[in-house]
Amino acid sequence: MTFFAHLAFVHQSALDPAGEHARAIARLWDVFLGITTVIYVLVMIALVVGLLRKREGDASRNPRSTYVIVSIAGGLTVVILFGLLIASIFTGRAIAERPKNAIGITLRGKQWWWQVEYEAAHPSNRILSANELTIPVGVPVTLHLHSSDVIHSFWVPGLHGKRDLIPGHDGSITLLAEKPGVYRGQCAEFCGVQHAKMALWVNAVSPSDYARWADAERTPARAPQTEAEIAGQQVFLRAPCPLCHAIRGTDASGSTAPDLTHLATRRSLGAGALPNTREALGGWIVDAQRAKPGCQMPSINLRPDELSALVDYLGSLR
Repeated sequence: MTFFAHLAFVHQSALDPAGEHARAIARLWDVFLGITTVIYVLVMIALVVGLLRKREGDASRNPRSTYVIVSIAGGLTVVILFGLLIASIFTGRAIAERPKNAIGITLRGKQWWWQVEYEAAHPSNRILSANELTIPVGVPVTLHLHSSDVIHSFWVPGLHGKRDLIPGHDGSITLLAEKPGVYRGQCAEFCGVQHAKMALWVNAVSPSDYARWADAERTPARAPQTEAEIAGQQVFLRAPCPLCHAIRGTDASGSTAPDLTHLATRRSLGAGALPNTREALGGWIVDAQRAKPGCQMPSINLRPDELSALVDYLGSLR
């Protein structure tokens, strides 16, 4: 991975909004920053003036003038705090709106990855994925948030603010991307030793590209084409992998770990622990604990030829 590719891999910022919700939050930030900066500068000026007068032995001030100054400052403080409170309330109301025509996605936080399920009236039309969301530009998407274990927090700063996932208390949040792009997110609530390696990406694409992507995602896994891929599929089905993972179109139907049907299209492994490359995939299979200690992925003992074939097969799942 090149240096610039690495920057794209980790970049996320609340100061670069790409949706109306994030823009409302950014405007509130600008208001708070501007007002508090002015107050800070004024306080520092008053402090310097006071220190200079004390040094020069200025005793010309009287208690009455000091009382007036303090009263004015206190009154302005109350007015400013109420103004900031009102601005926060209006921003909260603006970002809490729930459109009725939104695409529904169920997002489950787990230690330490994200399970993604695109809702559909018919079970055959649902889409299962992990650690990545693909959404159409200009179309609202409502995420129904669940936690499977501890408190997590969903945060894609370029598109919205934070929303906690509390076990037993489901919530929701609406995203609306205004331009195509890739927006990095993160779990923003400490959830265990690998909290820092619980990232996700939101891929915002045109509505036509989204429709094509959804059609492709609903298809079963690509059948192995080469001898190496065929051998790799057999290795996968013989190994403990199907106990946790599913690959649609095969006998693998595990549900406790990410669905691997279209693994090769994803940007990362282990929710951002590693880039999705051939070398990293092989290392992850053999010793996932080295990259993400404490994760649920066990080490798989394979011969070099078995590992190579398995990586060939998983790398073909697009």
